[in-house]
Amino acid sequence: MSCRHAEIEKEDIDLENAGADEYAASFEADFEDYEGDFEVCDGDSDDVAHEPESGETAGQLPLARRREIQEVQKAIHAENERVGELFSKLFEKRGRTERGRGPGPAADVSPSETPACGIFLDFATASRRQKSRTQALKQKTRSTKLLRLIDLDFSFTFSLLDLPPVNEYDMYIRNFGKKNTKQAYVQYNEDNMDRDVQTEEVETQEVWTQHPGEGAAVSGGSEQSGPLDAAAVVPKVNTPRLCSFLRAACQVIAVLLEEDRVALEPIWTPRAQDCTLRFSDSSAQLNTSLPFLQNRRVSYLHASQVQRRMVVSVHGRAGKAFAPLLDGRYVLCVWDIWQPSGPQKVLICESKVTCCCFSPLKAFLLFAGTVHGSVVVWDLREDARLHRYVKLSGCFWTFRTATFSTDGVLMSVNHRSPLQAIEPIAGSVCKRQSCVLSPFSTQEEPAGLSFHVASLDESGVLNVWVVVELAKADTAGAISDLGLLPGGRIKLVHSAAIQLSDSVSHKGYEFWGSTQTLNVKFLPSDPNHFVVGTDMGLISHGTRQDVRVSPRLFRPQQQGVRPVKVNVIDFSPFGEPIFLAGCSDGSIRLHQLTAEHPLLQWDKSTHGRAVTGLQWSSTRPAVFLVQDDTSCVYIWDLLESDLGPVAKQPVSPDRLVAMTVVGEAEKTRSGFLALVLARASGDVDVQYLRREWVAPVGDELQRLRLLLRKAL
Repeated sequence: MSCRHAEIEKEDIDLENAGADEYAASFEADFEDYEGDFEVCDGDSDDVAHEPESGETAGQLPLARRREIQEVQKAIHAENERVGELFSKLFEKRGRTERGRGPGPAADVSPSETPACGIFLDFATASRRQKSRTQALKQKTRSTKLLRLIDLDFSFTFSLLDLPPVNEYDMYIRNFGKKNTKQAYVQYNEDNMDRDVQTEEVETQEVWTQHPGEGAAVSGGSEQSGPLDAAAVVPKVNTPRLCSFLRAACQVIAVLLEEDRVALEPIWTPRAQDCTLRFSDSSAQLNTSLPFLQNRRVSYLHASQVQRRMVVSVHGRAGKAFAPLLDGRYVLCVWDIWQPSGPQKVLICESKVTCCCFSPLKAFLLFAGTVHGSVVVWDLREDARLHRYVKLSGCFWTFRTATFSTDGVLMSVNHRSPLQAIEPIAGSVCKRQSCVLSPFSTQEEPAGLSFHVASLDESGVLNVWVVVELAKADTAGAISDLGLLPGGRIKLVHSAAIQLSDSVSHKGYEFWGSTQTLNVKFLPSDPNHFVVGTDMGLISHGTRQDVRVSPRLFRPQQQGVRPVKVNVIDFSPFGEPIFLAGCSDGSIRLHQLTAEHPLLQWDKSTHGRAVTGLQWSSTRPAVFLVQDDTSCVYIWDLLESDLGPVAKQPVSPDRLVAMTVVGEAEKTRSGFLALVLARASGDVDVQYLRREWVAPVGDELQRLRLLLRKAL
């Protein structure tokens, strides 16, 4: 059985070798080297390979060397025989196992498929190697072709832009040659003419002159100056500085002309001397005898807190018909007390004005509250051509209507009761500015409109308005802002509404009815805080952000309920958190913002007469002035006496109806303090107080603080 099996294996090996020889002959041209694809499993081939070599070298090697080679060959043959026997036993054992299993997939395997010793061809590996070699050859061919295409060639160069310079003629033709013109060259010599004259050359010389400059040398010259020197001088023009100088110079000239006019009119001198009060050095009379001010009584006076010489007077309706434009209207006059011959601006309003104030940084805006609950604004910088003018007594007067009014525009947030007070709310503490320049300059301050305005009516509603300046004026008017004057640039935008009726009400006051608010003042050092006077003797303390404050109410020293009106409130202008309050029972109270009860209170200083006017001095921290309803003026100096007024002056026979204080601290020698008094006849005069009430003591503010500390 084993012999049969060995013969079958030998036949299979012979067939495989024959097939391999034929296949190798067919692929001989395709494969370059296929020796690595063969495996040698039998040692006979080694013998065949080594036999010729040994035969060739047998005669050359020595006898000992030949014996060693023969012994090695015998050992190799013996080893090959043992390996062959081992493989034959292994095949016999595998055949027995397959026959014992019976028919199955493994039984179908032919003996030719079993591994046998000999030489085998690995066609799969050869095919893969052939494919990889073919692919590598294709890539190499393509890369060679691409290298020929992308190889840089430096054989030639060219310019991207070649722009030769343009001469003057070409530039002229480019700019003007396309127009409907033609150019022609003409030769002529007509203007080449020579003339002989027999006159001598005129000698010239520059001299000093007062004529306005028209050239480089505007103020004169010298004998050595020539045309080159004059051309070398470059005039320097500073337009803003020139405008500032002209405004200041015009203001000074206007004041000087006003003084000359007063000196040339002796009619005014007796009147000024007659109305001079005992505590005044001198006085001046504002010219209220103008045609449009006849038969009009003054109802209100207010002075600017920044430009102290600016005063506004409110005049009532005329007693008889005068002009269609002015009949039935109220007139407001803006005065400069240094120019009393006439008002700077004349304003008209259809409703009765109850209160007014200037803008906090410069007096170019005037705000007013009316009895109908409206707030009106006048922009004093506007061109006079936007308003109407009337010719009176041979002179044209411009009457300005309101730039903006809240009537009929903001009905949902507008006041429904008469206004009692209107106050500006500055974003920061207002710095005192120089009053040399005109207050109605067209140049606007950088922070001139960064403020609010508060208006208070008698029902306790405090409205806060934002002052807005439009970037461009529209002479045709605004469709959305019906209250804006055509051509105007200032308007009011409602910001907040504060209801004060709850804060001023108190238990035990229900018997006297609802509490009425009379006035409001904001703390100069912190505009967030404000105080409100009522008709029950109480003063309410609040903030714009509705923050809880202490104390909430300022009370008099007396206990119990008293229907006393707090007519006037005024804060100290020197940064101290103290304020004065004048009441209808004649009492005057000095409050500190952190204490509920007053530091000082004077009950009989006016003999029980109601206080209608009260204001701190703008030059001395310890001085304030008081007016009562019997036309009497009082001067207080707390450093001289803290028990009562140090001076008293009745004003008669022309009764006093309104009062305000103007003045500036002494800088060089221009400091002054004056009272502006409005009489029942319609006259308005200015009383310049004596130097003792104007010039402050060296440490007056420190002494006042010490006095207030003792009062605590």
